[in-house]
Amino acid sequence: MSVGAVTAFGISVITGNPWAGVLIAAVCVGALSLLHSIASINLRGNQVVSGLALTMLGLGVSGLVGKGYVGMPPGGTIRAVDLPVLKEIPLLGEVIFNQDPLVYLSIALALLVWFVLSRTRIGLNIRAVGENPAAADVSGISVYRVRHLCVFVGGLLAGVAGAYLSLVYIPSWTEGMTGGRGWIVIGLTIFAFWSPLRAIVCSYVFGLFYVLPYSLQPLGIHVSLLQSMPYLVTIISLLAISKESLRKRMGAPQALSKAYVREDI
Repeated sequence: MSVGAVTAFGISVITGNPWAGVLIAAVCVGALSLLHSIASINLRGNQVVSGLALTMLGLGVSGLVGKGYVGMPPGGTIRAVDLPVLKEIPLLGEVIFNQDPLVYLSIALALLVWFVLSRTRIGLNIRAVGENPAAADVSGISVYRVRHLCVFVGGLLAGVAGAYLSLVYIPSWTEGMTGGRGWIVIGLTIFAFWSPLRAIVCSYVFGLFYVLPYSLQPLGIHVSLLQSMPYLVTIISLLAISKESLRKRMGAPQALSKAYVREDI
């Protein structure tokens, strides 16, 4: 996300086109994510260690590359697009139907991922690789290829998320602007029980914790307590999947974080 944020901002400044920044950020982060997939899939390294190493690398590279962009305005802005009729719906109208195109795109992508995973052969192959890679391999599915592709797509989406931060949410670049939100995404995935549809709702719930401090501050409620809630839920979620019994109840893929060794079949 950090690499995506600095890439999108830099390309936006150079070209004056924020959408070019979003596109190139997605591609760059997708390519960067392949380092993680090679380390964890081909080399069978520990996925947690590989992920942490990639996180440190991304934060360091983005901080170095972004030094010249600190304090600069973006080359262009992505403005909100309100949907006239839907905008008038009480409560939900302003929240959902008066947003920028990237918010609409995120919801559309979540629906698309749900459809692909649950209604297509490609989705069936992906779920088979996640649940029982040995059986998938025997049936002719290339386990390594599917896993590399999924990691790459995840990298693309992380790049778009980073671009959103630097071009829309906070139209600027500052080092460390992701603020640990990438870790929250992991907790959100677990909290949503690996369901793209539930993830849409859970995303708004997590987002609510960011808004509440500003609304409840006049009531004397400590802001830091509310701001820490998403991170607390993330920690609880990570602890929950550390136990095999809870992991199964929550619907986690059986082969989650497990390297596949074809010779073990």
